[in-house]
This record gives sequence, C-alpha cells and structure tokens, in this order.
Amino acid sequence: MKQVLVIHGPNLNLLGTRETHIYGKQTLDEINNELVKEGKNIGIEILTFFSNHEGEIVDFIQNKGEHAEGLIINPAAYTHTSIAIRDAILARELLTIEIHLSNIYKRDSFRQHSYFHDISEGVIMGLGPYGYHLALKAMDQLLNRPSS
Repeated sequence: MKQVLVIHGPNLNLLGTRETHIYGKQTLDEINNELVKEGKNIGIEILTFFSNHEGEIVDFIQNKGEHAEGLIINPAAYTHTSIAIRDAILARELLTIEIHLSNIYKRDSFRQHSYFHDISEGVIMGLGPYGYHLALKAMDQLLNRPSS
C-alpha cells in the first residue's frame, strides 16, 4: 500500500473553534479521520501529523518521508517563513501538494508568499477542509500516472 504523509502546521489543532468564518467548523481530528478512511478506500495509507513546532515537522519529514510516496502539507504560518521545512521536503524528494484552507491571496500581504508553491505539484487553497480531499484525489492520480 502506498503511503502519503499529511502534515498540519501551527494552530491547525484549533480548527473548529478558531476563526470559523475563515477556517470552518470541522476539527482537525474530523479531517484526519475522513482522510484516513478515504485513503483506505483507494489503497493509500495516510499518516497524519500535526505540530506547532518547525523542528518537529522537519524531524517527521526526515523520519517518515523515507518510506512515503507523497506529502500533502498545510504548513500554515510556516508557509511564509520555513526554509527548513522546504529543505526537508527537497531532501526526501517527496511528491508534494500544498494546501491551505483559506485563499492566501485574499489575506494579508505577508501571507501571499509561499516557500512551497514551486516545489509542489500543485497548490489547493480557499476551499476549506474539502481541499484536503481534493489533494488526496490529486495525489492518487499523480502516484498512479504512467511513467514516462
């Protein structure tokens, strides 16, 4: 079974209660449970991880990325600051999809830069929790595309 990592960055543990007008009412546990179930249905093992700490995310990518085929990452605030997470993804050569619950281009100007967009196969944003499901569907397609 193919393995895909799903990483959630800082403050996403507050989903369901934090700024619900931006992020929605679904909790992180609900999102993760749905992704694990959906992954199982399409033959992908989903390994989820959340941390508020940049180094823990780097460690997770380094430790678990060796055996994974793909990465779906919502770096949250680290989107705009973390070269360390970017470098960990590049070191593991993970097929990556970047996701954001909100549309970062409709937010503060400092949120409109991403250190991950150019190393990702695609970026999904602004569709709330549904974006995670779209990312998983896209990852399934990408992992099963014919080799050139």
